Formats: sequence, C-alpha cells, structure tokens
Amino acid sequence: MISRIDLRGDSLPEGGALRDLLPRAEFDVEAALEKVRPICEDVHHRGTAALIEYARKFDGVELTQVRVPAEALTAALEQLDPAVRAALEESIRRARIVHRNQRRNEHTTQVVPGGTVTEKWVPVERVGLYAPGGRSVYPSSVVMNVVPAQEAGVESIALASPPQKEFGGLPHPTILAACALLGVDEVYAAGGAQAVAMFAYGTDECAPANMVTGPGNIWVAAAKRYFTGKIGIDTEAGPTEIAVLADSTADPVHVAADLISQAEHDPMAAAVLVTDSAELADAVEKELEPQVAATKHVEDRIKPALAGEQSAIVLVDDLEAGLKIVDAYGAEHLEIQTADAASWAARVRNAGAIFVGPWSPVSLGDYCAGSNHVLPTGGCACHSSGLSVQSFLRGIHIVDYTRDALAEVTHHVVTLAEAEDLPAHGAALKARFEWKVPGQ
Repeated sequence: MISRIDLRGDSLPEGGALRDLLPRAEFDVEAALEKVRPICEDVHHRGTAALIEYARKFDGVELTQVRVPAEALTAALEQLDPAVRAALEESIRRARIVHRNQRRNEHTTQVVPGGTVTEKWVPVERVGLYAPGGRSVYPSSVVMNVVPAQEAGVESIALASPPQKEFGGLPHPTILAACALLGVDEVYAAGGAQAVAMFAYGTDECAPANMVTGPGNIWVAAAKRYFTGKIGIDTEAGPTEIAVLADSTADPVHVAADLISQAEHDPMAAAVLVTDSAELADAVEKELEPQVAATKHVEDRIKPALAGEQSAIVLVDDLEAGLKIVDAYGAEHLEIQTADAASWAARVRNAGAIFVGPWSPVSLGDYCAGSNHVLPTGGCACHSSGLSVQSFLRGIHIVDYTRDALAEVTHHVVTLAEAEDLPAHGAALKARFEWKVPGQ
C-alpha cells in the first residue's frame, strides 16, 4: 500500500542530492500555465460573460450573474446545522486569538540625534480570497483566509468559490454560511484560473484586488504564477503533504491515522513517515490496511495517494538523520512523534507548521488549533511561510532627518555616490547646503 525508502547505513548527501532521494509528487505548474493563459486573458477582455461561459463549461451550471446574492448568504447561515455552526464559531474564535497577536506595531528607531527611521505596517487595501470546492468542501479555508485578513485591517475582502451544480450554481452552502459568520458579504461563484483572473483584472461585478490568497488546484496555482508581479499572492499551493518524524515510542495507530488523514484529500496528496524504527514501520504498514478499509474515499483518493511516488516510509539510522531528512523535505505539515518531541521540534528549520507529540495531530491544525492551515507545499517551506496577518501587511519605512543630522552624514553619502559613479546623488545633498555642484 505504501513504498519504503531505506537510507540506513550510508552517509546522507547534502542539498539537492538529498531532496532527490525523497518522495514528492510531480506538479508541473509551468505546463499548466500555457493552458490558463487564454482563460485569464478571456476574463480580462470579456469579464462576467467569460466567467459565466466557464461556469457552464467546467462546472456544468448556468449562471445569470457571478456575485452571490445577499439573501443566499443569509439563507445558508439560517439553514446551517447547529453543530457545524458551533464548530465554525469555535474555529473562528481560536483563529482570532492567534492571529490578533501577530499584528506588528509601528516602531521608531533613533539612528542618530535628529535622525529617525520609523517602520509602519499598512494593510493591503483589497484582497481576493479563494476557497476550493472540488473533491471536498472547505469552509475551514474560508476561516483561514478571512481571519488573518480581517485582523490585519484589510478594508475590502471578497471571496470566490466554484459554483456547484447541486446547489443551483451557488458555492457550497457551508462555504456561504462561513462567509456570513465572518461578515464577508462579497462572494462570487467562480473557480479555477478564471476566479484568480477576476480578482486580478476586475469585472463589471468585481473590483480588482491587490492580492489573491488561498489554496486551490494546479489551475489556481498556474494563474497565481501568471499574475505574479501584477498582484500579490500567498503561494503556489501544490498537493497537500504530511511528514511524520517518529521513533519507537510512537503509537502506530496514531501515525497510520494521521497519514490517512492527509491522503484522503487527493490522489496526489503526500504521506511520508521518517523513522529510525523498523518495528514501527512494520506496525504502521500493518495498521494502514484496516484503517483504510474502514473509511471513505478509499479507491479514488486514499489508496492512490498512499501508493503514489509522493508517499513512502523512509528508514534512517537515527533521529539525527531523520531530522536532516525532514529539513530537506520541508513538509507543509510536520508531526514530531518521538520521545522528547518538543526538543526535536525546536531544532526543525523547514516546515510549514510543526505538530508536537501525540496530542497535536495535523487535523487539529486544520480546524481548531488556532494556527493557519494555508501553508507552503512542495518544499517551499525552506523559504516561505504560511498565511498570517503579516501576509496582508506592507512595511513602509519613514525617514525623518533634521538639517544637522543630514549635514553630519553628507560626506559619507557623497563618497558612496561617487564610488558608484552616481554624482547626482551626492549633488542632491550638496545643493541643500549651498555647496557647489560638480560641473557648475
């Protein structure tokens, strides 16, 4: 059901050579880019008419407008299962606690007497948020996108989610209900690359956004790449991933359950166990069979995901080697199920989010830990962060010097300007002190 990679006995290579030994799904955004390009440009030129046509072509629905009526949001919340509402409200409450503490404060540094640099943080003016709606419905992604944007102080928030044939061309009602709970009343029935294009270019119904965030399929990722530079993006999200670093103290029932929990997302989802215990590897592999048989989405998602080239049990000599492996892998979600798990977790450098010990599973982070589940995939955790309040803030430096403070440093500025053969830079300072500008 899941393959093994045995890295015991030999010294581990460094850098890319080590990454090449590890399982990873192929995710060719560049190839998808050529397919989304005409879709994006069609939305640019035809706006809502193009969105309606793509809803018919890709989603099998007939729309007369793309924006979701306000009454549909109200109705979705009124009809929401009370237990689901209570769970969403608790998820929102916990997310707000965490994300509210992420907001940075303005800070002024006195560089010299009379010379200060202030860094202030300004929210993006308008964002377009994307909530997937393919194999599963993700109201949790609505929470994870909206809460940090709101806590950052973003004034204009719009959300898009694919139209659903079984719901009359509207996004899934639980998506709509989550929007209503969060006070987001600008919602669009649009999915895929066309939704990203709607936010990037704007239409007669939807004003253009400064930034687009949220997970999605390869077409969403390709559209984000297409618009990079025109709008801000969070990340090009690839297939979801879990890596578990475990030793002989880990419970194989827990580890198997956690691997399956990610595999049920998608047949391309990655489930990786890194362990120095062959006995644990055997026990987890044995435990996978009955747990998979007892759940849903077995043939179309879980089995292909576990059997795919992106998933494996990786055997290592010891936890030091295991730590090197998980740092090279840079998982979206990393669980540490070892003795003294907190100490090992503290040494990890590359992960989207780290889940410490047997009582902090990834599923908790997906919904109710308070953390964000929009995280870097495909090894991007070695250079990128998950979605947070900071994603929606821009740092601006404010430079404020007095005449005396400028005079004191002018000779250094002039020297550096001349060293770079940019004499006008130095002249701009000399002019303020009635010094003769070279050449005059």
